[in-house]
Amino acid sequence: MNPSTIQIIGAALFAIALIHTFSTKFFERLARSRPQHAGIWHLLGEVEVVFGFWAMVLMLAMFFLQGKDVATAYIDSRNFTEPLFVFAIMVIAGTRPILQLANWLVEALARLIPLQTKLAHYFLVLALVPLLGSFITEPAAMTLAALVLRDRYLGAGVSNRFKYATLGVLFVNISIGGTLTPFAAPPVLMVAATWNWDIAFMITTFGWKAAVAVVFNAVAVTTLLRKELLGLQPSSTGATTHPVPLALIAVHLLFMVGVVVFAHHPAVFMGLFLFFLGVAHAYERHQDKLILREGLLVAFFLAGLVVLGGQQQWWLQPVLLSMNADAVYFGATALTAVTDNAALTYLGSLVEGLSDEFKYALVAGAVTGGGLTIIANAPNPAGIAILRDKFDDGAVHPLGLLAAALPPTLVAMLAFKLL
Repeated sequence: MNPSTIQIIGAALFAIALIHTFSTKFFERLARSRPQHAGIWHLLGEVEVVFGFWAMVLMLAMFFLQGKDVATAYIDSRNFTEPLFVFAIMVIAGTRPILQLANWLVEALARLIPLQTKLAHYFLVLALVPLLGSFITEPAAMTLAALVLRDRYLGAGVSNRFKYATLGVLFVNISIGGTLTPFAAPPVLMVAATWNWDIAFMITTFGWKAAVAVVFNAVAVTTLLRKELLGLQPSSTGATTHPVPLALIAVHLLFMVGVVVFAHHPAVFMGLFLFFLGVAHAYERHQDKLILREGLLVAFFLAGLVVLGGQQQWWLQPVLLSMNADAVYFGATALTAVTDNAALTYLGSLVEGLSDEFKYALVAGAVTGGGLTIIANAPNPAGIAILRDKFDDGAVHPLGLLAAALPPTLVAMLAFKLL
């Protein structure tokens, strides 16, 4: 394929955006050393802003080179349902009633496990919640797990080793933990209808293998961090200090279920979300501050990825189709680290006549590599937005995340390849 000028510019801007995500600490240092322009440097140091910023650069280039009609037609052709959905589900899942329900469930199950309570609770947050993502969707599971980890385990005095090991396992387990159903993980959702993958197929083909890897990763990191976990004094959450009425918890749960059920219909789930905002305002005494800012930043990040990603098909698809079923598994795992895994599987769904082995390898590779970088899986920016303030300089170092995610990623690779 001979790429057009805009496609070449889009690929170059995508590469620049990738480099930018690895350089956010540089902009934070500029903000401190050049206070007269600290605002713009802080803005460019926000990792969630990166892809949205460079997507706007792409649209300006398209506007000047091809005209307003072509630029607006391209934007209109993009599907922004996922950014809107992630925003809505993040805000609802991050409320005190939902967090209180999640804490009750985890604490009740922790008492049934023959381990010290701190160890059992930490293990369940990294094992049960990611698997729960198969039913409440991965973005909701990421939001719940990240908020619980932030409030109970990632406080002052925790080592960087603890923080990055926890983050690496969380991201990998969320990515693979949503494969028990065909609607919760973005890369699976992109192909499920086209390839007729139902719940029974997902559980028997992907789900049980993912569950084995999720539990193994959670056990491994709990064992690795056992000494530090036992020395922690987990802080109490607001949900524990100020219990929420059961009726309000039920109402919030219904809103969350409604948003999940109508996840493909933005007019419906955004209507439910606006109704939810009214209810949350009416019962402010039972709410913590809504994570609207974090949700909007994540939506902006994902929308930028949608815009920039639309110009990458010309080189991504030939790369994928040049591989056989064995090579595509490892290739998809590696490519996922530098592009959204849902984009990879979507490209695969456009091709007719793929073998069952190729389909399995493509999706397995896409979910396996979903924890390696912030852009690898749609829920990852949500986790970063919630947890980054607990890391040095308020930023998660991309190489630190990559190094921490490699061991659990290898476990997932072995599970999907050998089991």
